[in-house]
Amino acid sequence: MKSLRLLAALAALIVSASAAEIKMESAFNGKDLAGWQNAQNNEFWKAVDGVLVGENNAAKKGNMLYTEKSYQDAVIECEVRFSGDIDSGIMMRKDEKGKKDIQMQIGVSRSLKKDMTCAFYVGKYPESGWAPKVATLWKNNEWNKIRFQAKGDTYTVWLNGEQVSNYVDAGYPKAAPIGLQIHPGVVMKVEYRNLSIGEIK
Repeated sequence: MKSLRLLAALAALIVSASAAEIKMESAFNGKDLAGWQNAQNNEFWKAVDGVLVGENNAAKKGNMLYTEKSYQDAVIECEVRFSGDIDSGIMMRKDEKGKKDIQMQIGVSRSLKKDMTCAFYVGKYPESGWAPKVATLWKNNEWNKIRFQAKGDTYTVWLNGEQVSNYVDAGYPKAAPIGLQIHPGVVMKVEYRNLSIGEIK
Protein backbone atom coordinates (compact mmCIF):
# COMPACT_ATOMS: atom_id res chain seq x y z
CA MET A 1 0.00 0.00 0.00
CA LYS A 2 2.83 2.41 0.90
CA SER A 3 4.61 1.69 -2.38
CA LEU A 4 1.40 2.47 -4.29
CA ARG A 5 1.05 5.78 -2.47
CA LEU A 6 4.68 6.62 -3.27
CA LEU A 7 4.19 5.83 -6.95
CA ALA A 8 1.06 7.98 -7.05
CA ALA A 9 2.91 10.86 -5.37
CA LEU A 10 5.81 10.59 -7.83
CA ALA A 11 3.40 10.50 -10.77
CA ALA A 12 1.66 13.61 -9.47
CA LEU A 13 5.00 15.43 -9.20
CA ILE A 14 5.81 14.54 -12.80
CA VAL A 15 2.39 15.77 -13.95
CA SER A 16 2.81 19.00 -11.98
CA ALA A 17 6.25 19.65 -13.46
CA SER A 18 5.03 19.15 -17.03
CA ALA A 19 1.98 21.34 -16.38
CA ALA A 20 4.23 24.24 -15.44
CA GLU A 21 5.53 24.36 -19.05
CA ILE A 22 2.11 24.59 -20.72
CA LYS A 23 1.29 27.82 -22.55
CA MET A 24 -1.88 29.20 -20.98
CA GLU A 25 -4.21 31.45 -22.97
CA SER A 26 -7.02 33.60 -21.61
CA ALA A 27 -10.49 32.07 -22.02
CA PHE A 28 -12.48 35.03 -20.69
CA ASN A 29 -11.86 38.64 -21.67
CA GLY A 30 -13.69 40.10 -18.66
CA LYS A 31 -16.17 41.99 -20.86
CA ASP A 32 -18.42 39.45 -22.59
CA LEU A 33 -18.80 35.76 -23.46
CA ALA A 34 -16.66 35.82 -26.60
CA GLY A 35 -15.18 32.35 -27.16
CA TRP A 36 -18.06 30.59 -25.44
CA GLN A 37 -21.11 28.95 -27.04
CA ASN A 38 -24.54 30.60 -26.82
CA ALA A 39 -22.90 33.89 -25.88
CA GLN A 40 -25.70 36.16 -27.12
CA ASN A 41 -28.51 37.06 -24.72
CA ASN A 42 -27.45 34.41 -22.21
CA GLU A 43 -29.62 34.91 -19.11
CA PHE A 44 -27.52 32.59 -16.94
CA TRP A 45 -23.98 33.88 -17.52
CA LYS A 46 -22.68 37.44 -17.71
CA ALA A 47 -19.53 39.48 -17.34
CA VAL A 48 -19.60 41.85 -14.36
CA ASP A 49 -16.52 43.97 -13.55
CA GLY A 50 -14.12 41.41 -15.00
CA VAL A 51 -15.89 38.46 -13.37
CA LEU A 52 -17.84 35.68 -15.08
CA VAL A 53 -21.02 35.31 -13.02
CA GLY A 54 -23.25 32.24 -13.29
CA GLU A 55 -26.68 32.38 -11.69
CA ASN A 56 -29.87 30.38 -12.25
CA ASN A 57 -33.23 31.94 -12.96
CA ALA A 58 -36.41 32.20 -10.85
CA ALA A 59 -37.46 28.72 -12.00
CA LYS A 60 -34.15 27.30 -10.70
CA LYS A 61 -33.32 26.15 -14.19
CA GLY A 62 -29.77 24.93 -14.74
CA ASN A 63 -27.38 25.75 -17.56
CA MET A 64 -24.07 24.71 -19.09
CA LEU A 65 -21.64 27.21 -20.62
CA TYR A 66 -19.22 25.55 -23.05
CA THR A 67 -16.16 26.86 -24.86
CA GLU A 68 -16.42 27.09 -28.63
CA LYS A 69 -13.20 25.13 -28.94
CA SER A 70 -12.75 21.46 -28.03
CA TYR A 71 -9.82 20.15 -26.01
CA GLN A 72 -8.17 16.76 -25.52
CA ASP A 73 -5.19 16.94 -23.14
CA ALA A 74 -5.50 20.33 -21.49
CA VAL A 75 -5.35 22.43 -18.34
CA ILE A 76 -7.88 25.00 -17.18
CA GLU A 77 -6.92 27.51 -14.50
CA CYS A 78 -9.33 29.87 -12.80
CA GLU A 79 -10.22 31.58 -9.59
CA VAL A 80 -13.59 30.65 -8.09
CA ARG A 81 -15.75 32.29 -5.46
CA PHE A 82 -19.12 31.28 -4.04
CA SER A 83 -21.10 31.21 -0.85
CA GLY A 84 -23.87 28.98 0.45
CA ASP A 85 -25.30 25.78 -0.95
CA ILE A 86 -24.23 26.00 -4.59
CA ASP A 87 -23.62 23.24 -7.13
CA SER A 88 -21.26 23.98 -10.00
CA GLY A 89 -18.39 22.27 -11.72
CA ILE A 90 -15.94 22.19 -14.61
CA MET A 91 -16.44 19.60 -17.36
CA MET A 92 -13.79 18.11 -19.63
CA ARG A 93 -13.73 15.43 -22.32
CA LYS A 94 -16.49 13.04 -23.47
CA ASP A 95 -17.01 9.31 -23.26
CA GLU A 96 -16.72 6.96 -26.27
CA LYS A 97 -20.28 7.82 -27.38
CA GLY A 98 -19.64 11.55 -27.05
CA LYS A 99 -22.52 12.00 -24.61
CA LYS A 100 -21.20 12.12 -21.04
CA ASP A 101 -18.39 14.28 -19.72
CA ILE A 102 -16.21 14.05 -16.65
CA GLN A 103 -16.90 16.70 -14.01
CA MET A 104 -14.72 18.28 -11.38
CA GLN A 105 -17.22 19.33 -8.72
CA ILE A 106 -17.44 22.80 -7.19
CA GLY A 107 -19.79 23.13 -4.25
CA VAL A 108 -22.33 20.79 -2.67
CA SER A 109 -23.27 17.47 -4.26
CA ARG A 110 -27.04 17.10 -4.71
CA SER A 111 -26.79 13.33 -4.14
CA LEU A 112 -24.34 13.21 -1.22
CA LYS A 113 -25.59 16.42 0.43
CA LYS A 114 -22.08 17.60 1.24
CA ASP A 115 -19.39 19.80 -0.25
CA MET A 116 -17.40 17.78 -2.80
CA THR A 117 -15.34 20.62 -4.27
CA CYS A 118 -12.41 19.37 -6.40
CA ALA A 119 -13.73 15.78 -6.37
CA PHE A 120 -14.71 13.98 -9.58
CA TYR A 121 -18.22 13.08 -10.68
CA VAL A 122 -18.82 10.41 -13.35
CA GLY A 123 -22.45 9.54 -12.63
CA LYS A 124 -21.26 8.91 -9.09
CA TYR A 125 -18.40 10.13 -6.92
CA PRO A 126 -15.74 7.36 -6.99
CA GLU A 127 -13.80 7.43 -3.73
CA SER A 128 -10.47 7.43 -5.59
CA GLY A 129 -11.48 10.81 -7.02
CA TRP A 130 -12.34 12.51 -3.72
CA ALA A 131 -10.42 15.53 -2.43
CA PRO A 132 -10.37 15.38 1.41
CA LYS A 133 -7.71 18.09 1.82
CA VAL A 134 -10.00 20.73 0.35
CA ALA A 135 -11.67 21.31 3.73
CA THR A 136 -8.43 22.70 5.15
CA LEU A 137 -7.38 24.65 2.03
CA TRP A 138 -10.62 26.28 0.87
CA LYS A 139 -11.11 29.95 1.81
CA ASN A 140 -14.82 30.56 2.35
CA ASN A 141 -16.34 33.54 0.50
CA GLU A 142 -12.91 34.37 -0.99
CA TRP A 143 -11.23 33.71 -4.31
CA ASN A 144 -9.68 30.26 -4.58
CA LYS A 145 -7.37 29.22 -7.40
CA ILE A 146 -8.11 25.92 -9.14
CA ARG A 147 -5.99 24.15 -11.72
CA PHE A 148 -7.66 21.18 -13.43
CA GLN A 149 -5.61 19.02 -15.79
CA ALA A 150 -6.65 16.22 -18.14
CA LYS A 151 -3.71 14.26 -19.53
CA GLY A 152 -4.17 10.81 -21.01
CA ASP A 153 -6.47 8.92 -18.66
CA THR A 154 -5.37 10.93 -15.59
CA TYR A 155 -7.19 13.93 -14.13
CA THR A 156 -5.48 16.09 -11.52
CA VAL A 157 -6.63 19.09 -9.51
CA TRP A 158 -4.64 21.65 -7.55
CA LEU A 159 -6.29 24.04 -5.11
CA ASN A 160 -4.45 27.19 -4.06
CA GLY A 161 -1.19 25.64 -5.24
CA GLU A 162 -1.55 22.22 -3.60
CA GLN A 163 -2.61 18.99 -5.30
CA VAL A 164 -5.89 17.77 -3.84
CA SER A 165 -7.10 15.02 -6.18
CA ASN A 166 -5.70 12.66 -8.80
CA TYR A 167 -8.18 10.42 -10.60
CA VAL A 168 -7.58 7.81 -13.31
CA ASP A 169 -10.39 6.89 -15.70
CA ALA A 170 -9.97 5.65 -19.28
CA GLY A 171 -13.67 6.10 -20.03
CA TYR A 172 -13.47 9.68 -21.36
CA PRO A 173 -11.12 9.64 -24.37
CA LYS A 174 -12.83 12.13 -26.68
CA ALA A 175 -11.94 15.79 -27.09
CA ALA A 176 -14.75 18.15 -26.09
CA PRO A 177 -15.48 21.75 -25.15
CA ILE A 178 -14.74 22.72 -21.56
CA GLY A 179 -17.91 23.47 -19.63
CA LEU A 180 -19.00 25.43 -16.57
CA GLN A 181 -22.14 24.32 -14.75
CA ILE A 182 -25.15 25.87 -13.06
CA HIS A 183 -27.04 22.98 -11.48
CA PRO A 184 -30.85 23.00 -11.73
CA GLY A 185 -33.12 22.87 -8.71
CA VAL A 186 -31.03 25.02 -6.39
CA VAL A 187 -30.77 28.78 -5.91
CA MET A 188 -27.12 29.47 -6.64
CA LYS A 189 -24.54 31.96 -7.81
CA VAL A 190 -20.94 31.16 -8.73
CA GLU A 191 -18.19 33.52 -9.87
CA TYR A 192 -15.13 32.78 -12.02
CA ARG A 193 -12.27 35.07 -12.98
CA ASN A 194 -8.80 34.85 -14.55
CA LEU A 195 -9.88 31.89 -16.66
CA SER A 196 -7.17 30.45 -18.88
CA ILE A 197 -6.77 27.23 -20.83
CA GLY A 198 -3.62 25.54 -22.09
CA GLU A 199 -3.34 22.61 -24.48
CA ILE A 200 -0.85 19.85 -23.63
CA LYS A 201 1.01 19.06 -26.84
